[in-house]
Amino acid sequence: TVYGPAHIGNFRTFVMQDLLRRVIEADGTRTRHVRNTTDVDDKTIRESQREGLTLAAFTAHWSNKFHQDCQALNLLEPDVEPSAVAHIPEQVCLIEKLITAGHAYSTDDGSVYFRIDSFPNYGKLSRLQEREITTTQANREQSDEYQRDCASDFVLWKARRPEDGENYWQSPWGHGRPGWHIECSAMAIKHLGESFDLHSGGVDLIFPHHENEIAQSEAATGKPFVRHWFHIAHLMVDGTKMSKSLG
Repeated sequence: TVYGPAHIGNFRTFVMQDLLRRVIEADGTRTRHVRNTTDVDDKTIRESQREGLTLAAFTAHWSNKFHQDCQALNLLEPDVEPSAVAHIPEQVCLIEKLITAGHAYSTDDGSVYFRIDSFPNYGKLSRLQEREITTTQANREQSDEYQRDCASDFVLWKARRPEDGENYWQSPWGHGRPGWHIECSAMAIKHLGESFDLHSGGVDLIFPHHENEIAQSEAATGKPFVRHWFHIAHLMVDGTKMSKSLG
């Protein structure tokens, strides 16, 4: 998510992914490495407006900084680096499939949500059946959402709001912008296919992000989304995850 400088905790994930790729390729195995960029979400919109920049100019600056740091760390370049904004038509198409199949619903304000109850395997990756999803968890995951049929349903399309400024796109449900989860599924399916071998990310993404990716992708395609997952532990500082919010 290109809203500020990536710290060494962020880059621990990218370095580990780079190492895994180098090991896989060492014996001649061919890979196709896709690394997507989140260039529209609450953070990028909020920070771009705070700095008085267009979303495109703001995210381009931080994308360039990210690439410079990747080069400094000698990371292999991905084969493809798609951005969320460039794939909004694919996201709208995926949401339409989910609505048609009964896995998603629109609300009066023009938002669209995924109906978790429609996907029996929800929670398999994170072993959700062994614990309990709470309203607090759901609200933390998407604190600016409302009108959901169920507290655990997650957003696919966010209706336009005044605080979004000019950052909105046309859709069958009106002006708005995509949710974070649908962005990643749409880009993965376009560049890796409806089923692919390996999906990686920080361990904090297992729930809800990767769980939601699985649900919306498999509900839309009817195929297994990912065969293997590679989750990377956090860099810890004084017993706490390194993060910008903690300075």
